[in-house]
Amino acid sequence: MASSAQELKIGFVNTERIFREATPAKAATAKLEQEFSRRDKDLQDLAARVKSAAEKLDKDAPVLSDAERVKRQRELSEMDKDYQRRQREFREDLNQRRNEELAAVLEKANKVIRQLAEAEKYDIVFQEAVYYSPRIDITDKVLKSLNAK
Repeated sequence: MASSAQELKIGFVNTERIFREATPAKAATAKLEQEFSRRDKDLQDLAARVKSAAEKLDKDAPVLSDAERVKRQRELSEMDKDYQRRQREFREDLNQRRNEELAAVLEKANKVIRQLAEAEKYDIVFQEAVYYSPRIDITDKVLKSLNAK
């Protein structure tokens, strides 16, 4: 039994490093930043307008009639609700797109891992482990292959 365990060839790939260092992952991150930068700026502008309106209301409140103060509070509340809704939609859209892009990167990485495992005759390759010896870490080989494509 001990001899068969020694013949088993095991590899480990650090998926977090793949997502951080692989060229396709960096390209996906840049693509997402470009795709969402305008919406992010629009959100920041809206947040600044909400803050400015709140400060103006605080400053003007002592001299406003009750009706005018209530009207502006209502407008501010609507602006804030709109901001919160847009921010939530932005986060949901960004997370969905990030998951799509990371899934594509993982698919490419898995293809490379399979090719490497077959070429170098690995019996099993893990992507998650509580502990692994650096001796079985093949992440650098996977990154090199991914970055070459």
